[in-house]
Amino acid sequence: MILDYENVNELNRYKIMSGSIVPRPIAWIVTEDNGVLNAAPFSYFIPISTSPALVIVAIGKKDDGSPKDSLANILKTKKATICFPNKDNIDQVQKCAMQLSKDESEIEKFEIDVRKELEDYPPMITSTQTALFCEYYDTYKVEGDTTPVILKINYQYIEDGRINERNHTNIESIGRVGVTFKAMVDL
Repeated sequence: MILDYENVNELNRYKIMSGSIVPRPIAWIVTEDNGVLNAAPFSYFIPISTSPALVIVAIGKKDDGSPKDSLANILKTKKATICFPNKDNIDQVQKCAMQLSKDESEIEKFEIDVRKELEDYPPMITSTQTALFCEYYDTYKVEGDTTPVILKINYQYIEDGRINERNHTNIESIGRVGVTFKAMVDL
């Protein structure tokens, strides 16, 4: 079967791509605006370069067509902290996927513990095993309701004992496989 994406609506393209390009890591992005902390999961997320250290995340719009808070905050403050969820915080990640008003914080509403690691960046979620402290790098204009945002990694937190002397990491991340989250495990 050959699918002509011109003849597949946006929702169905998303479902087909999401179910085919697996697993996708989850970026649990923390941003801040006027003291309100936003924490939102994104599964259209991937590294694109190591020099400079860049990641890209595709951020859609809210149901009403307005920019998601994560995008608005990144464009305003130029900073984001990307945390990597694991099996211990998957319930909180799923709750954070709910759309809240701009002045509501997922961190407060769902009682998510955070801590400030670096002064110039939003706090990281305490239960994460690794986090990327990023600044805005660029966006690309594409057709549709998605904005691809490139973020430059300036610093990375790694939990003690999760990186060895050869710089190999042992992070127990989860990924998106279709509509479900799955733990990444050794085979």
